[in-house]
Amino acid sequence: MTRKLKSQQRKRVINSVAPIRICDNGGWTDTWFAEHGKVFNIGVYPYAEVQLEVMPYDGRSDRIIIHAENYGERYVRHPDKEGWERHPLLEAAIQCMRVPKDLAFQVTIFSEAPAGAGTGTSAAVTVALIGALDRLTPGRMTPHEVAYMAHKVEVELLHQQCGIQDQLCSAYGGINYMEMHRFPHASVSSIQIPNAIWWELERRLSLVFLGKSHKSSEVHKKVIRELENAGPDCRKIADLRVTAEKSRDALYAGDFEALGRAMIENTEAQGRLHSELISPHARQVIEIARVNGALGWKVNGAGGDGGSITLLNGVCSDAKRDLIRQIERTNSLFKHIPIYLSRYGLRTWETGSAV
Repeated sequence: MTRKLKSQQRKRVINSVAPIRICDNGGWTDTWFAEHGKVFNIGVYPYAEVQLEVMPYDGRSDRIIIHAENYGERYVRHPDKEGWERHPLLEAAIQCMRVPKDLAFQVTIFSEAPAGAGTGTSAAVTVALIGALDRLTPGRMTPHEVAYMAHKVEVELLHQQCGIQDQLCSAYGGINYMEMHRFPHASVSSIQIPNAIWWELERRLSLVFLGKSHKSSEVHKKVIRELENAGPDCRKIADLRVTAEKSRDALYAGDFEALGRAMIENTEAQGRLHSELISPHARQVIEIARVNGALGWKVNGAGGDGGSITLLNGVCSDAKRDLIRQIERTNSLFKHIPIYLSRYGLRTWETGSAV
C-alpha cells in the first residue's frame, strides 16, 4: 500500500454550516456605544459552509491550506507569519482556535449569500469556521461560546466595529429576540411559533440584494461618533430598541401587518441616524414595494451604500412574485436571493474517513 493511500485513510472530513441573518429590527443597539440593546432577527438559508479535511502533520507538507471558494483562491497559511495575508477574517479565526500542531488541514469556505449583503455573512462564516475547528480541540463550545469567540475575532483581533447580534443569530438560528444587558453580554430567546405561522412568514418574506457589497464607510463612522457622544438612552437609539419588542409581539400574535409596521418603523429610524444609511437604490426598491402593497421593508444590517433589503409581502403569492419581477426589471443590479427560515443555527458533523 502506498504512503499516499495510507494518508488518505487517516483523513477526517468535518462539515459545518451556519445561517445568515435578515430583518434585524433593533440593530445598532447591540453595540458598545449603545451599552444595552434589544434586537429581533431571523436566521435563514443560504448557509455559510465550511469543510475541513484533516490529517496528521508529517512536518514536510503544508500544514494549513485555505480555500476561499467564492473568491477562487487557494493558498498556504503560514501560522508563524506575522499579520494577515489574504483573508484576515479566516486567518484570525484559525489563529484564535489554536488547533493542535500535530494536525494539518485544508479548510474550504463557501456561501451562496453575496459578500457584503448586510446579512451577517462574515459572522456566519466565522461561526461555521470556529464550530468546525472546535472539533479538533479538547471539549466542545456551546453555541453562545462560539458566537462570542467569533465576535472576539472581529473586535479584538481585527479591530472592527461590530455588534453581537449577527454572531448570535448564526450560532442559534431560528427567530430570535435578544436583550443585551451590558455590551457584549446578551441573552437569546428563541421565538417559538406554530408551524402555520412559521410557514406563512417564510412564504411572505423575500430578500433583495442591491447589487453592490456593503462596506464600512465614512457615514458609519459619523453615526458612531454621534451616537457615542449622545449616550445610550438617546432618542435615536431608543427608537430602534422598541422595534425589536414590537416585532416579537407581532410574531407571537401572528400579526403580519404589525410586523411590517415594525420593519418600516425601524428603517425610518435608521434613516434618522443618517440619511445616507438608506441609499438611493434602497429607496427605489422600497418605493416599488410600497406601491405594490408590501406590508414592510427593512434595510438589512447597519445600512448604507449597497447591501440588501428584507421585504414582507401580503397574502397573495402571485403578487409577491410580480413584485420581485418588477424590482429586477427596474435595475439589472437588483437580484432576488431565495431564502428559507433556518430552524437550526450552527451545525457540525464528521463525514468519516475518506479512502
